[in-house]
Amino acid sequence: MTVEIPLRIVVIDDHTLFREGLQTLLGRHGIEVVASVGDGREGIRQAQELKPDIVLLDMRMPNMSGLDVLKQFQQVKFESPIVMLTTSGDERDLVEALRNGAKGYLLKDMEPDDVVAALREIIQGETVVAPNLTQILAKVVKGEDPLEPEPSPLDNLTPREREILSLLAEGQSNKVIARNLGISDGTVKLHVKAILRKLNIHSRVEAAVIAVEQGLRANKTFPSN
Repeated sequence: MTVEIPLRIVVIDDHTLFREGLQTLLGRHGIEVVASVGDGREGIRQAQELKPDIVLLDMRMPNMSGLDVLKQFQQVKFESPIVMLTTSGDERDLVEALRNGAKGYLLKDMEPDDVVAALREIIQGETVVAPNLTQILAKVVKGEDPLEPEPSPLDNLTPREREILSLLAEGQSNKVIARNLGISDGTVKLHVKAILRKLNIHSRVEAAVIAVEQGLRANKTFPSN
C-alpha cells in the first residue's frame, strides 16, 4: 500500500470562513495547514519563514490580488509550488496565473477529494488545473496564446486608410473628407478603393459598418455617393 507523504500548506485567502473550512477539510486528509492568513503580504512573509510544501492562494483579494502575490513570490525566488484556489474560472486569470509561475489552478467548487488529489500531483511536479479548464492549459503548454486577440479586418489598412474609413463611418462624402484632410478628391477615391479591396467588400456602407463594429468611430448616416 502506498503511503501518502504528509503535506504542509500555507493558505492565503481573505475569506475567514473559507480558510477555516479548508483547514478542517485538509486536516481530514492528513494535510497540515501551517499558516492561514487573509493578507497577501503577511502570506508571503509566513510562506518564506515556514517553507511549506505548497502555498494555496486566492485570486480575488483586496489590497493585493492573488496575481500580485504570485508575482512577488517570483521576485523573491520562492521555490515551493504555488496553487491558485479560486472561484474565478476566467480564462485570462488562468493564463496570467500560469504565466506568472502558478503550478496549479483549482476552483473552489471542485470536489474535496479532487482538490486533495490535485495537490498531491502538484507536489510530484505536475501542473494541474480544474478539469473544465484543461483545454486552456493544453494551449499554454503548446506555446499558444489563448488570449491572443482575433485579427482585425482593419489590420491591413494604412494609418491614412484607417483615418479615411473613420470619416466614412461618420457619413462624410469624398469632397468633405478631402477638405478635412487637405488632399484631393481623386486621392480620397483611390484610398476608398484600396479600403474596399483590402476589406473584400463592395460599398462605402459596408466599410462604414465594419468601422463601427471594430469601434473605429460611432455610426451615423451614410452618403449614397
